[in-house]
Amino acid sequence: MPLIMCHMRTAVGTGDLYAEATEFAQTQPEFVVGAALLFGAVILFVYAIVRWRRPHGKRFARLLKERDEISILMHPNPDPDAMSAATGVAALAEQFDTDATIQYAGQIRHQENRAFQTVLDLDFDVIDHVTDLAAEDVILVDHNEPRGFTGADGILPIAVVDHHPGDGTGELFTDVRTDYGACASIIAEYFQDIGAVPVPADRHTSETGARYTVPSAVATGLLCGILADTNRLTVGATGADFSAASYLYPGVDDDQLDRITNPAVDAEVLEVKARAIAGRKIRGSFAVCDVGSVSNADAIPQAADELIRLEGVTAVVICGEREGTLHISGRSRDDRVHMGKALETAVEPLPNAGAGGHARMGGGTINIQPGLPDGGDTGPETQFSRDSFTDRLFKVLAGDI
Repeated sequence: MPLIMCHMRTAVGTGDLYAEATEFAQTQPEFVVGAALLFGAVILFVYAIVRWRRPHGKRFARLLKERDEISILMHPNPDPDAMSAATGVAALAEQFDTDATIQYAGQIRHQENRAFQTVLDLDFDVIDHVTDLAAEDVILVDHNEPRGFTGADGILPIAVVDHHPGDGTGELFTDVRTDYGACASIIAEYFQDIGAVPVPADRHTSETGARYTVPSAVATGLLCGILADTNRLTVGATGADFSAASYLYPGVDDDQLDRITNPAVDAEVLEVKARAIAGRKIRGSFAVCDVGSVSNADAIPQAADELIRLEGVTAVVICGEREGTLHISGRSRDDRVHMGKALETAVEPLPNAGAGGHARMGGGTINIQPGLPDGGDTGPETQFSRDSFTDRLFKVLAGDI
């Protein structure tokens, strides 16, 4: 009997509680709505935290999975870092059954860049206009603002993966790590995040038994990209770059790596280096040289790499003209000179000019075709002067501007 009474009291109590709750909800609807909204907000907040704490590679993989096709856009005149990052993204996309096309504007000229494409047998599409893009969904690698072709400024990429400073962002995904020495290191981390296994050159992908893999050609390319952008892990490299290189190494083809990193040197490159060394102007520990006309603009940064090695030189800027454009490349091992910011300041007052970069290296271009003024006036006295620009470079390096 007591047990029955207990059950009856419990039932009555539960009914009373339900009735009271119903009555409260009817008399205080705004409180109930507010509580429901608060609960929903908490749930969304927790979901957001869990989602955004997910590794970048897994978030990027989800983005790829949700697309049928993508266009992977490299910057104009792509280097090994840009090319390897693009091939890495394409390899990721392939494992999620997403069609990927790698595209770029400009030319591949530097001997190491050409060797990279040839040795790894890579196929890239050249574009001149925005309508040449292979897909509506565009992913930028190794740069964060589309450039180099007609209509580039109208592109809204869905994703941006880069290690250069800039304001460009992706509509759905942005990963810009300016403290990394190479974009290839970021892509390598994406493979790590999803548990991909690098495949040795002498083994087939199926032999690994892994769900996701890094093909040998991709691992070799990514390591080349890291080595190229960090001067073989000696300039601007971070722990992340070393870790990425270590992760990739089991899949690297040593023969391909050697052929890419030690290509035959173009005769003009040697000539431009010689001109830079012989024609250099020195002020204190800074060196500047205008090497004149060149047919291979990629010889200019190589000349800068050579000149910075001279004893007593801590910062160097090399200029050279090709088809009406003055190409500028700078290198610094002087803590007083942030080369990217220095070159940006040097070209700031000039129309049709742009420059930037990192603390240790930077580059830029100036349109110097006949008739281009260096200021707001258009008289002959305001025409661009190479000698005046050289003097301005020295002042910028010295911090006088």
